[in-house]
Amino acid sequence: MKFFIDTANLDQIREAQNMGILDGVTTNPSLMAKEKITGRNNILKHYVDICNIVDGDVSAEVIATDFEGMVKEGEELAELHDQIVVKIPMIKEGVKAIKYFTDHGIRTNCTLVFSAGQALLAAKAGATYVSPFIGRLDDISTDGLELIADIRLIYDNFGFETQILAASIRHTMHIVNCAKIGADVITGPLSSIEGLLKHPLTDSGLKQFLADHKRGN
Repeated sequence: MKFFIDTANLDQIREAQNMGILDGVTTNPSLMAKEKITGRNNILKHYVDICNIVDGDVSAEVIATDFEGMVKEGEELAELHDQIVVKIPMIKEGVKAIKYFTDHGIRTNCTLVFSAGQALLAAKAGATYVSPFIGRLDDISTDGLELIADIRLIYDNFGFETQILAASIRHTMHIVNCAKIGADVITGPLSSIEGLLKHPLTDSGLKQFLADHKRGN
């Protein structure tokens, strides 16, 4: 399973990259705003800066919601760097745009997916990635992990090559459970990824080893 980090913070991206486990980055307008990256030129430059840190795919989201606007923005984003994947919302015009980009060799990430039917449409249009938001489903008392399982079953049934990118990861167990179900990718905050490092027996064991070593010297 690939690990993406969901942020526009360059320091966090470098930290994840330095761990040796980072496969890519996802961003969105909210994450850009959080880092106070404003203005089209500054945003485009920031995408390139991210690509220069990480080795894998970097999802860059369009703002337009009409077909022509998404195509124009997406082509501009794709030209920035070979690692850019154009992030398209799951709407009717978005599905049309995904098909257009597929036909023109531009990779896409279909975002804001909340149902298996939406994921099926994205795969039919040729999306490279589909991003079901499991944390947001959990927020409204719906099982986000069940959606991942449903999409996995459908894609396996028909041999779709679209990768399931589990998004809106809220905690470490989301990551573990997505791995069990068979998500191709997870994207989440650095804190959730680093949470996989933690176990009280590791801490107590290391403390004991160091204490024993000190006594032996």
